[in-house]
Amino acid sequence: MTDYKNILVINLMHIGDLMLVTPVLRTLRANYPQARISLLADKKLADLVRLNPHIDECLLIDKKGKDNSLPNFIKYIWGLRKYKFDLVINLHRNERASALAAFSGAKHIIGYSKPGFSLLFDQVMPNLKAVKHQIHSHFDVLTQGLGIEKIDDGGLEMALPPESVISADKIWQENFAADKKVVAFNIGASWETKRWIDAYFAQCADQLLAKGYGVAFFGGPMDTEMVAKCISKMQHKDSDAIKVFTGKLTLGELGAMLKKCALFLTTDSGPMHVGVSQNVPVVTMFGASPVPGFYPYDARDVLVKTPEPCHPCGIHQCPLEGERNMACMKNIPVVVVMKYVWELLGKYEDMAGNMPREYGQYECRVVDLAESQQA
Repeated sequence: MTDYKNILVINLMHIGDLMLVTPVLRTLRANYPQARISLLADKKLADLVRLNPHIDECLLIDKKGKDNSLPNFIKYIWGLRKYKFDLVINLHRNERASALAAFSGAKHIIGYSKPGFSLLFDQVMPNLKAVKHQIHSHFDVLTQGLGIEKIDDGGLEMALPPESVISADKIWQENFAADKKVVAFNIGASWETKRWIDAYFAQCADQLLAKGYGVAFFGGPMDTEMVAKCISKMQHKDSDAIKVFTGKLTLGELGAMLKKCALFLTTDSGPMHVGVSQNVPVVTMFGASPVPGFYPYDARDVLVKTPEPCHPCGIHQCPLEGERNMACMKNIPVVVVMKYVWELLGKYEDMAGNMPREYGQYECRVVDLAESQQA
């Protein structure tokens, strides 16, 4: 195994995708303890990784801002070349990330790549996220491309910025009593086909409120209308125990707030993976997403899916009509989801905020409704 001294890892994807790179950073540090390890990520996601203990520097690119024009992108690449990396690992198979890796000037370049740019890679690997967890596909890049034998998989890691912890503490104290058990909700997702039915989320919230739990809605600014619509369908929509933080938090504050929750009821989304990094028990419903590639990476978590023949479609909007439209989500009943919500609350609610992590225990429980109905 070559003793690399200056390593760059590239991932410019979204919240969840970036979180799934963190086990790679830990493994690289375990194998190259003396190396300088840098991570290149989207500037708007800096809170997720800038304090990661396994890297020396977090390089940021303003994808949607000043670095979005071709002249500025070329200028960014020239700036990157000044670092004189001897190893670049690209874990994002799109044109921008592939170009950054290909023209980085590194002595050795491996990972995922778009055609064309791959000519400047020393080794290109397939991303096998459809058949194995994305993290395990990333590990294949390390084992096959670098000859690494020691995999140090510590699960998803997000070191919370201290200022975010302080502000989250203040927000929590302003909204919840010290002894209140709170269940987090994230009802949004980047694709419509990843979203469970809002009326179903409303029923779950009503049941939790009736039992004395607090309900906290999270998500980004794009989810505010969706959350308002969901709450409007609740019987207890006027309850003081409902708190809406949607679109109001930084990513650091999101992580710190989720850490305090007793459970996280969520779609397959970026916040789901942030919750996993904070050891919050998760119940999630999967529609369009491939379960092997993106299940919540914690053995305590529960994933529910239906036996629809089109699952997983990977399509952003369901092309089917009538009763078949969004059947993968419509056919996941509230009663099944709440069965696992109550089960995990019974096991873990008293550990909210202090949930331990079991090293190596990351394969969640998958509830396939076809199998459960047969049983």
